[in-house]
Amino acid sequence: MIRKFITAGFALALSASSSLAATEITWWHAMGGEVGQKLEEIAKKFNESQTDYVVKPVYKGTYPETLTATIAAFRAGEQPAIAQIFEVGTGTMMAAKGAVYPVYKLMADQGELFEPASFIAPVVGYYTDIEGNILSMPFNSSTPILYYNRDVFKKAGLDPEVAPKTWAEVEDFSRKIVTSGAAKCGFTSAWITWIQTENLSAIHDQPFGTLENGFGGTGAEFTFNGPVQVRHWGNLKKWADEGLFQYGGPAGGDDAATKFYAQECAMTMNSSAGRSGVIKNAKDFTPGFAPLPYYDNVTKEPKNSIIGGATLWVLNGQSDDVYKGVAKFFTYLSEPQLQADWHQYTGYLPITNAAYELGRKQGYYEKNPGSEIALGQITRGTPSANSKGVRFGNLTQARIIVDEEFQALLAGSKDAQQALDSAVQRGNELLREFEAAN
Repeated sequence: MIRKFITAGFALALSASSSLAATEITWWHAMGGEVGQKLEEIAKKFNESQTDYVVKPVYKGTYPETLTATIAAFRAGEQPAIAQIFEVGTGTMMAAKGAVYPVYKLMADQGELFEPASFIAPVVGYYTDIEGNILSMPFNSSTPILYYNRDVFKKAGLDPEVAPKTWAEVEDFSRKIVTSGAAKCGFTSAWITWIQTENLSAIHDQPFGTLENGFGGTGAEFTFNGPVQVRHWGNLKKWADEGLFQYGGPAGGDDAATKFYAQECAMTMNSSAGRSGVIKNAKDFTPGFAPLPYYDNVTKEPKNSIIGGATLWVLNGQSDDVYKGVAKFFTYLSEPQLQADWHQYTGYLPITNAAYELGRKQGYYEKNPGSEIALGQITRGTPSANSKGVRFGNLTQARIIVDEEFQALLAGSKDAQQALDSAVQRGNELLREFEAAN
């Protein structure tokens, strides 16, 4: 009995010693719900795969809240090792001199293999500096797509196999849906900023700002008040007045998803990362998936859509042991099996070529029609200076301004030109403030 007690105690002591010896890596993130649980599962499996490091995920709220918390923590000297920052915060993070440990340097310093060519082109293009170095670790990337209710289409006399390709067809389909009584509204949309302004500009090869949409550095200005953007905002106002379009709310537009799931609106535009959520919540109808529409009298060959989602930024101020563990964790995150599983579960893009090829060999795309639409759209054609993305400091705050001006348009206090002119002017004031502060 005594011998068994001593043996058990010795094993317990060894376990405690092993646990104490493991280097802790704090990972702040912005993923709640089922996707957040999947993220925690990834960390748990990494922790179980070795005994030297323990990754501890900490949910910090929404993307903007996580960015704000990260900046405040760094100023207080209490920053995590890893922070998940959405693409809108890229310009802000790049300007935070001394705060960031670039991932390409981290991996080289720690002797971990890190090949930019292994990632899909849109990811590499957005998160690199002017020398082509990847600054943060790609993790969850997305792009917006069109979702539609196949059952409502059928009730309205439309072919449920055919989604609208152009904005003229969106208007025509919406009118048939509403007049037939198949649904109260034709379409809604999340993210007036990201989808109906930034992506609209990219797809039609229109500049969103100067200096290659901010990629050329500070000194850039917003220019998204051009004829195409003004025409589109004017159409959204007209369609709203006619009952064809319903506003989904500011920022991510939670009301858009609610209206779509309730079959109040037959179509919605939202992140490709919401695909799994749409499939789960479309309990009483069959959803369809399609690329974003475009104006065919502006372009016959729409450009690629632009990236959304987030990457993992490594922050300075940690120990060498922590950085060694972070590098090991990033190598783990890049494994094709893990990336394919993450992509297929969440709806985020397969960020590596190997993950996509694995999914193709598994027959995932054949078994899940529509699951390749986002990837096909974001890799469509050759990216131009207008379609590779937008990168500006204070972009989070600028998006708030865009939402405010769109609401003024819907309220009738401004027309489309006035609303976009005001958004550009106010946004440029934010850019000058950012430059002065950095």
